[in-house]
Amino acid sequence: MKKFNILTIFPDYFDSFFSYGVISKGIENKLIGVSVINIRDYARDKHKMTDDYQYGGGQGLVMKPEPICDAVDEIQTAEKSHVVLLDPRGRRFDQSKAEELSEKDNITFICGRYEGVDERIRDIVVDEEISIGDFILSGGELAAAVIIDTVGRLIPGVLGDENSAEEESFSQNLLEFPHYTRPYEYRGLKVPDVLRSGDHKKIEEWRKKESIKITLQNRFDLLKDKALDIGDAEIVEKEKAKMNSGPSLYVALMHYPMLDKQGDTVSTAITNMDLHDISRSCKTFGVKKYFVVTPLEAQREIAGRVLKHWQVGYGSAYNGNRKEAFSGTVIKSSLVETISDIEDAEGEKPLLVATSAKRHKKTVAYKKIAEMAAKKPVLLLFGTGWGFVPDIMEEVDYTAEPIEGAGDFNHLSVRSAVAIILDRVVKFLQEEAS
Repeated sequence: MKKFNILTIFPDYFDSFFSYGVISKGIENKLIGVSVINIRDYARDKHKMTDDYQYGGGQGLVMKPEPICDAVDEIQTAEKSHVVLLDPRGRRFDQSKAEELSEKDNITFICGRYEGVDERIRDIVVDEEISIGDFILSGGELAAAVIIDTVGRLIPGVLGDENSAEEESFSQNLLEFPHYTRPYEYRGLKVPDVLRSGDHKKIEEWRKKESIKITLQNRFDLLKDKALDIGDAEIVEKEKAKMNSGPSLYVALMHYPMLDKQGDTVSTAITNMDLHDISRSCKTFGVKKYFVVTPLEAQREIAGRVLKHWQVGYGSAYNGNRKEAFSGTVIKSSLVETISDIEDAEGEKPLLVATSAKRHKKTVAYKKIAEMAAKKPVLLLFGTGWGFVPDIMEEVDYTAEPIEGAGDFNHLSVRSAVAIILDRVVKFLQEEAS
């Protein structure tokens, strides 16, 4: 039996989690044992305090060492356990770490809260530290649940079908292939014919190809260090060739940090017209991805609903052209995240080229941008509001020459500017190719 111990100040947190799904079945079948331990039971004062103010001052409380260390000592006296502190400074959790943990018979998770745990806890009882990602949680309880669910699925007998764990995403360093069920046709979208052919060899080949294709498109980093067999390698190279045909040109529409009319830094609102029209322009001119960038969660949610409607919802069946236009449109929370996405896909960071209605010291001609895009990934940054804050203009590698009209008036909508600049850059790219 695989044993998990969880040290927490909120033991009731796990009641629902262990009552449903495959983990509950594992517990029921005595393949998994779980002990949720209330850290307060080991507090030494009458008020059951598990936290206190930090030495040196500063905001926030720190979890005390005595209750946690005493709880771990009691566990170790009864049974040898591998102790994991769930903490942002730990190793990033992934499938390979899950497989490593699945080899251990007994694991104890320390769920931190507040500003974290007293540093001496790490020195005295912790064997390793694990983080489930670069984001902030209220405590380690959710992280413990994620790791237990992932590790638990690897325990023989927990999943009904022993092959299920092997076929799931990340088990082979690949994302899973698409899945379909009845009805055969839904809102104009049909199940691929190969899945109804009954030819298991062709189905297996299709699934492998789709799995590699999806991984290339969404998580290129998973393939970079993967040792592929000959068949897989051939598929990867063919799919990469398809993806990399044409220039490595990307577009980002930034909604922060922008200037308003008074020169203050603001976040601007995403507009429906910007989503639709720029998506169509990017698809027309062969842009690999169009990133809509805003830190505002509510704005990302609204834009996400629009994309879902046209990418997989009713709109995808109603208007195939619009579905195709939105196929390369994605929502991101920051420029850093956007750059990381491109780097994962291309294997290198993109050159940043900002657009502006004014000339800058880094201004280059459209032909130069085309020459760069023919050799390296280029991210064209378009602004909203009253333009980019000065810091952005300092950080970019280049700025595109401004669009000049018949007179002094130079106040195009960003939608028009995207179409015009892409048209000019792509024409030079076509000349380069010929």
